[in-house]
Amino acid sequence: MSDPLRIALVGATGLVGSEVVKLAVGRGDVRLVAVARRESPLPQGARMEMFVAEPDKWGEVFDAVRPTGLICALGTTWRKSGKDEAAFRAVDQDLVLATARAAKAAGVERLVAVSSVGADARSKNFYLRVKGEVERELQAMRFKRLDILRPGLLKGARSHDLRLGERLATIISPLADLAMQGRFSAYRSVRAELVAKAALTLAMRKAAGRFVHDNDAILRAAAGLPIPLRAGD
Repeated sequence: MSDPLRIALVGATGLVGSEVVKLAVGRGDVRLVAVARRESPLPQGARMEMFVAEPDKWGEVFDAVRPTGLICALGTTWRKSGKDEAAFRAVDQDLVLATARAAKAAGVERLVAVSSVGADARSKNFYLRVKGEVERELQAMRFKRLDILRPGLLKGARSHDLRLGERLATIISPLADLAMQGRFSAYRSVRAELVAKAALTLAMRKAAGRFVHDNDAILRAAAGLPIPLRAGD
């Protein structure tokens, strides 16, 4: 068996990141390295490393562990940022870009970044404009392979985040999804587990290039996650 692919993960405590951690449990073909600002419990059976450091030290971690790829699932919410534009940008833009630059400087070849449906640097919507600006900057960094995921409404069990609007949207999403046809299908809800599967699949791909994945492409990538080779096989 060849050596497992070393993949770094930032945003491990979030909705998508925590699903990536679960998916990596027991895999012999992937060695996940989580980098975070605070400790987080790992699922039973996890064979991975977690480095706890302030963000300005994450580059040193990348230098030390030399991952081939990075999955960036960083992000906050408008509510958590106190509805303050600067606080929101500090995480969803500044931290994401600083992390990507540090990874690139450390020789990381592949980046998978979770963005949002509707991301557009010219959008009048602040949230979507920031996401679009981040995508533009990531593409300019010229990773050997860049995958940008643009999921619709993320569904999954959230901890410490009881947003009424999202709870209601999740409840009605099955009906809303049926009404979204054609170009509006990109706005359908999608389970965080499937986005995580897509992220892990794409981080394992060698082909060079820059790719943007809407909901349909995310589902196709998720279906392509290789059957896990168990550690020791």
